Amino acid sequence: MIKYFKADPWKVIEEGFNPAMNEIAESVFSIGNGMMGQRANLEETYTGHSLKGTYVGGVYYPDKTRVGWWKNGYPEYFAKVINSTYWSGLKIWVNSELVDLNTANVIQFHRELDMYNGLLYRKCNISLKNGIHLNIESTRFYSLINKEFSALKYSLTTSQDCEIAIENYVDADVVNKDSNYDEKFWSEIRQESIENKIFVTVKTNKLDWHLCTGVKFSLFMGDNELVANPKHTTREKFASSTYILQAKANVCITAVKHAISASSFHHPVDSLELHTKKALEKMGASSFESHLQMSANAWQEKWKSSDVEIDGDVEAQQAVRFNIYQLNQTYCGDDPRLNIGPKGYTGEKYGGSTYWDTEAYCLPFYLVSSDPSISKQLLVYRYKQLGKAIENAAKLGFKDGAALYPMVTMNGEECHNEWEITFEEIHRNGAIAYAIFNYIEHTGDKQYLSEGGFEVLLGIARFWAQRVHWNSRQSRYEMHGVTGPNEYENNVNNNWYTSYIACWCMTYAAECAEYLQINFPTKFAEIAKNTHLNIQLEAEKWAHINEQMYLPYDEIEGVFVQHDGFMQKELIPCSELPESERPINQKWSWDRILRSVYIKQADVLQGLYFFEDKFDIDTHKRNFNFYEPFTVHESSLSPCVHSILAAKIGATEKAYEMYLRTARLDLDNYNNDTEDGLHITSMAGSYLSIVQGFGGLRIKNQSLHLDPHCPEQWYGYKFRILFKNSPVTISVNHSGTSVNNHGESDIDVHYKQQRIIIKAGDIVNL
Repeated sequence: MIKYFKADPWKVIEEGFNPAMNEIAESVFSIGNGMMGQRANLEETYTGHSLKGTYVGGVYYPDKTRVGWWKNGYPEYFAKVINSTYWSGLKIWVNSELVDLNTANVIQFHRELDMYNGLLYRKCNISLKNGIHLNIESTRFYSLINKEFSALKYSLTTSQDCEIAIENYVDADVVNKDSNYDEKFWSEIRQESIENKIFVTVKTNKLDWHLCTGVKFSLFMGDNELVANPKHTTREKFASSTYILQAKANVCITAVKHAISASSFHHPVDSLELHTKKALEKMGASSFESHLQMSANAWQEKWKSSDVEIDGDVEAQQAVRFNIYQLNQTYCGDDPRLNIGPKGYTGEKYGGSTYWDTEAYCLPFYLVSSDPSISKQLLVYRYKQLGKAIENAAKLGFKDGAALYPMVTMNGEECHNEWEITFEEIHRNGAIAYAIFNYIEHTGDKQYLSEGGFEVLLGIARFWAQRVHWNSRQSRYEMHGVTGPNEYENNVNNNWYTSYIACWCMTYAAECAEYLQINFPTKFAEIAKNTHLNIQLEAEKWAHINEQMYLPYDEIEGVFVQHDGFMQKELIPCSELPESERPINQKWSWDRILRSVYIKQADVLQGLYFFEDKFDIDTHKRNFNFYEPFTVHESSLSPCVHSILAAKIGATEKAYEMYLRTARLDLDNYNNDTEDGLHITSMAGSYLSIVQGFGGLRIKNQSLHLDPHCPEQWYGYKFRILFKNSPVTISVNHSGTSVNNHGESDIDVHYKQQRIIIKAGDIVNL
């Protein structure tokens, strides 16, 4: 853990330049708008350690899977969102010396991420080897209004008269950090540098995704715009224009870049360049400041429904806003073909693909902080890939419309190449079914079942019914050869969580079939015909499996057993692990990890979190108190579930400890990997730790339930949600709770089992 960034309620601040922290800072200060994004690379040349990254949603590369021994059913490729055209760079020479913070003397450096307005700001003072001092100031943003637009304002002031050369460039000759053999993924179509505009068009070497990037460049000396005749340069995948200026001491020189990045994901290839040029002309007609203000206004609107305020703990306040900000700039829900990569637009690890994290962790955030249409898009994403999920299952020997959703995907095909995950971590199917249930609980939109939801549930239920087997000696159904959420246990038998959620999926599918038969009979008949469904026979089969499923339980401890053999391990708690041996995923062999009792993240407890109403509070306490001491929390998804459950059982100190860990995971670099990019999907957990954990908020059958308490470390907190299209603010302190209904309709609130109707516009103290 490293305390490097200054705490501030609405900003992340870096004071002083530390080259050893540069790649971490590049991740933390990343900016985006839901459709594209960029790491916080310095605009001018930097020859120190840096991960230069610009990413465009939907554009990916099917990189060849590399394995030592090919297994039947392995995916053909590993999909990755690839590093794309770099538009924000400037090369600057002052009296022929290149400006480079790696070689200059950095006297003063200040960088901040303004989360309220959605912008990146930097100012610094440096001295060059030639004795000239420079003041640099830059502001950069990705527009939340015009999703293909981004802009940069860069100002430079010198300590004496000098000659300055500024090269404005667009560079598509980029590499991915994780590319095989330093392979490059882009080929040139054309480039053009004319007057004050640059255009570079490239395509991927596979799938032929096209990307056209256009930049308009403006120069000012003081308040006067300069009319200059730059020197134009082009080479493969690169174009630039260089300007020579005679600078006066203490007179500000300002460069402004308006950029359009348009891809064939959104536009036909044959009209892509024309679209880019027209869009750049339109956006270039307005000032940097006007575009920034419009985008900032949009950010401020987002905060009205998603903000969390904490009184008395600036670090906790900064952390939760940082995580909310990153979630909102990663996914906006305006395109059902896009999803949420574990690193968002901040880095390249995990390839930027979709995991089960979306349904298990991110969807609950968007359900209460955004319009329901945004959450629905996440469900539509999976529905549109149902055909591929059925194909994925068929490759593994399943039939009759059984669907296995991929562990990792871009287009519905499995593209994860570790067998113990690809073939065995099948609980991901359950998270996708649970997301449909969760969405309907929040919104009441049962019609979605007729719009694709039930077909997804049917495919998943059919998979589970085929994945179990009958143990004739024990007269029970079992499920062997699986990996649960705890990835430190592979190829186990009868993982409790996987078996439990499989049973729940089949039960829920049967319930939804009955609902459709009654309420949408014509649609149900159509689905039954298309899927060859005999609901009576299949529902009977599902019910029989549920009645006879083996769910391991330990009578001595009174807990659900994570999987067969777990209780026979050496049960040594994490507290007895020497610090020198942690994290074990970096210090131990994989063989030793697999033989140990240690748990990477919530497994049995993941089931208690999802299905809390199925178990009494004593069951929660026994299982939490048994499993948490063996949990090393070496997954970013681990602390939040433990924080929520700890709050539920009254273990407030543990809940607070886990909250800080999940909230400041990247800001304080807990896992020593922030330089690779941020843990976007786990960031939803910090929000849920407050709203569901400390706030005790649940939405059941479209009713709002609250059971809040306030950590001792805080004076109070409040959070804003959207409930039945009504903005609601819930405020909690040590004296009590208030609910402010800002909407135009009455809302139904259950507070500590007491039902209260809060009228439109009213504030009620509970």
